[in-house]
Amino acid sequence: MNTMSSPRIAGLLRAAVGSVGNRISALFRDRVVIAFVLAMLVVALYDIRNDTRQAFESLVFVVDALVGIAPFLLLAVVISAFASASGADRLIARAFSGSPGRTVLLASLMGALSPFCSCGVIPLIAAMLRAGVPLAPVMAFWLASPVMDPEMFVLTVAGVGSGFAVAKTLAGVVLGLLGGFAVLAIERAGGLRDPLAGAAKGCCGSQSFVPGSAIDVHWRVWSDPARRERFLQDALKTGLFLGKWLSVAFLAESLMLAWLPAESVAQAVGGEGPLTIALAAVVGAPAYLNGYAGIPLISGLIEMGMSGGAALAFATSGAVSSIPAAIAVWALVRRSVFGLYIGLGLGGAILSGYAYQLLGAPI
Repeated sequence: MNTMSSPRIAGLLRAAVGSVGNRISALFRDRVVIAFVLAMLVVALYDIRNDTRQAFESLVFVVDALVGIAPFLLLAVVISAFASASGADRLIARAFSGSPGRTVLLASLMGALSPFCSCGVIPLIAAMLRAGVPLAPVMAFWLASPVMDPEMFVLTVAGVGSGFAVAKTLAGVVLGLLGGFAVLAIERAGGLRDPLAGAAKGCCGSQSFVPGSAIDVHWRVWSDPARRERFLQDALKTGLFLGKWLSVAFLAESLMLAWLPAESVAQAVGGEGPLTIALAAVVGAPAYLNGYAGIPLISGLIEMGMSGGAALAFATSGAVSSIPAAIAVWALVRRSVFGLYIGLGLGGAILSGYAYQLLGAPI
């Protein structure tokens, strides 16, 4: 039986400890981490001056939010790293390299059925873009995914009504189609080249798919030391990249909820005026309206007089372009793609709200 010598084992341990130490040291020199720490210090000074506990409450909120999203985020990171290490990402790219219209429709439907929220879908989006998947189906999946999933559909039927649940599902599909075909039109005009931002390119190691090239896929990643190492490196890089940005995002959300509660904002845009739906989408966009926690809120607002169209616009825009998701997207893609993402999410939510209202807003 072959065994490694003690010096060999000691060398591997020193290398592992050194690697972890270097990563921790680099993390504390990171501008995003420094910004988070400085923001917490500012809130702590505010607490001292006003005799409040917002810094502690915000820190608890961030930890709770990260723990809550961890299963979905971990799943997405593992899928992304495995696809990159095995070469399966290029199979996905080839599947989405066919007819543009068909791939946008398929991505919209897949997104509406996927269980990922607007933050949890980010690792998959990064891996797909790095693998060479066209931006049009990626944007379609991106916009449709956080709006609805099967479990949320059932809970929405029970908490608000079947009409609203169906409308929200269709709104997700429409958002995906709108985003996908808008990107197609812009790409055909020569825009939106190389959508990933520089920092995001280093957080996932996928290799771009070249149409017509051979694809070598190794599903047994753990049997190949090089692929195993690549899986671990990609998972760690992507996890740290998203973890630091989501920490900042959830800190911003905690402060927004403390000083500008979603309930107060939503009540301010209640009523039946012609601009109510558009205003509801605008004020709902930065608010992280969690699909599950938002169900009783939407139900209560409708009971207090908020129109169904305004409620749908508020819920849809909050799901797609909330502050946590927007911050993560800002770090992931170029500014032109970020602006398009925000604009499509907001515009699609407004259109969905008006369409639902014109149909009578059945609850």
